[in-house]
Amino acid sequence: MAAKTLKDLKQELLADKEVRQAYEDLADEYAIAREVIAARSRAGLTQAQLAERMNTSQSYIARLESGKVLPTLKTMRKVAEATQTRVHISLVA
Repeated sequence: MAAKTLKDLKQELLADKEVRQAYEDLADEYAIAREVIAARSRAGLTQAQLAERMNTSQSYIARLESGKVLPTLKTMRKVAEATQTRVHISLVA
């Protein structure tokens, strides 16, 4: 029996209505986490280096990048400054 791919497992799990709802409820948190990771990576920084630039801990950056912490706008501005990017907010229908 062949091992399931991550894509297949995700599709199987999301077939459950409750799991899909929980996944969709966290979509914004994970989108923010992906943006922080991408900005840090483009800047060529480690989590520790980003934390130092933001005057915070590496463990906080790890929680931020895991989606476990929902950052404030102030925090996102610090991330932007530390990675030489800018914050862009958009509300869409």
